Amino acid sequence: MKKRIIIAGPTASGKSSLAIALALRNNSEIISVDSRQCYKKIDIGTAKPTPDELRLVPHHNISELDLNEEDSVAKFRERALATADKIESGGKNVIFCGGSTLHLKSLIQPLDDIPASDKKNIESLNLQADREGVENLYNRLKEVDPDYAERMDGMNRQRIIRALDVWQQTGKPFSSFHSNNEIELPEHVYFFALHHPRKILHKRIEKRTDEMIRRGLAEETKSLLEQGYSPDLQALQTVGYRQAIQFLNGEISEQQMIADIKTATRRYAKRQITWLRRWPFVEWINRHEKSEEECVQYIQQRVAAKSQKG
Repeated sequence: MKKRIIIAGPTASGKSSLAIALALRNNSEIISVDSRQCYKKIDIGTAKPTPDELRLVPHHNISELDLNEEDSVAKFRERALATADKIESGGKNVIFCGGSTLHLKSLIQPLDDIPASDKKNIESLNLQADREGVENLYNRLKEVDPDYAERMDGMNRQRIIRALDVWQQTGKPFSSFHSNNEIELPEHVYFFALHHPRKILHKRIEKRTDEMIRRGLAEETKSLLEQGYSPDLQALQTVGYRQAIQFLNGEISEQQMIADIKTATRRYAKRQITWLRRWPFVEWINRHEKSEEECVQYIQQRVAAKSQKG
């Protein structure tokens, strides 16, 4: 089996740029491991690769789903692994790139046997969300399953409802169905993550947020709402779009929107780092100490060395 490389790390750490540089040197195509980049029309707030970057290297799991479609980790895993097999059958290598932790986990460990959704529960919870607001359901989730609530990327309506559905069915937290068994990295997979000191990462997050605002995050969000998309859609319940919706609704000022996005992104980055630190097989690269070319060379050397040992 061909070698598969994972480039992970917190948001704004430089994953996409490094993955492209590596792909150009390694005859590879890139599969996005991001829970939002798979959706069409949300480009600015998800920091998708630019058109020029997409022309440089083929990317997958980018702008493949309509905003109204519901996605899941299981659907992502099926999509991603099928795409990886297709890429390899064409004689190229695979680079997985992204920071969505449950999606990353699904690539290296089979999914847990979680109870199927209960249609009546889902309908009832959706009605409650419409009537009382998603935040009320989120507060309930924090009471019954604080671990899962803390892991989520914002108030994700679909995930909140699914977690409460499982709790109502079983009386057990949704997070209890996520295996905590030791994960072993498959022999053909090489897992790297990018590290920056906290102050440097925070500056990168601030710079990225300012750039998103400059490029028109609020205008992109306004256009989607004017097209009739619900603000409660899974795709729009994420950092950036959620704050932009609050701004457009007159709930917060533009200055507050920007501050809230930066705060929420820093918190999300911290959760990503905490999760990745749990895995002893992740090889961390001090990105702030190496140029992009040095990082590419380092990864190639490490993969070659491990291949020889294998």
